[in-house]
Amino acid sequence: MATIHHTAVAGYHDLVAGLRGDGFELCSDVTGVDYLTHPGRTLPEDIAAERFEVVVNLVSLSKRERDRVRCQVPAGDPRLPTITDLYAGADAPEREVFDMFGLVFEGHPDLTRILMPEDWEGHPLRKDYAVGRIPVQFKAAPGPR
Repeated sequence: MATIHHTAVAGYHDLVAGLRGDGFELCSDVTGVDYLTHPGRTLPEDIAAERFEVVVNLVSLSKRERDRVRCQVPAGDPRLPTITDLYAGADAPEREVFDMFGLVFEGHPDLTRILMPEDWEGHPLRKDYAVGRIPVQFKAAPGPR
């Protein structure tokens, strides 16, 4: 069973760095969550719930353990430090979270879209993203009549 660590943005990088120093040598993934429509969730008393959450799963192969970091990210300032300086493999997952949720990882070496076109407006996994507005084009299909 994984140990879960909760933090606000201010303590995020230091917490992950400490876990790296404790032998968690693998970052298996980084993902985002938008709690816009589900604000109620259980958090420690000293952690304020925010709209967004970044979830990082870490693995210690030597100790055969897993840890999870849950970082609360405010909607009004959706920025947090990158962990690519600690885990090079966090590069692509952080870009995906940026692309899909609009969370900015400060200090990231190449924070550009990874799934959507560069000129795409909005972030498709945000709960307030307009559904059904993606134009679909089929190859060799006739145009509108």
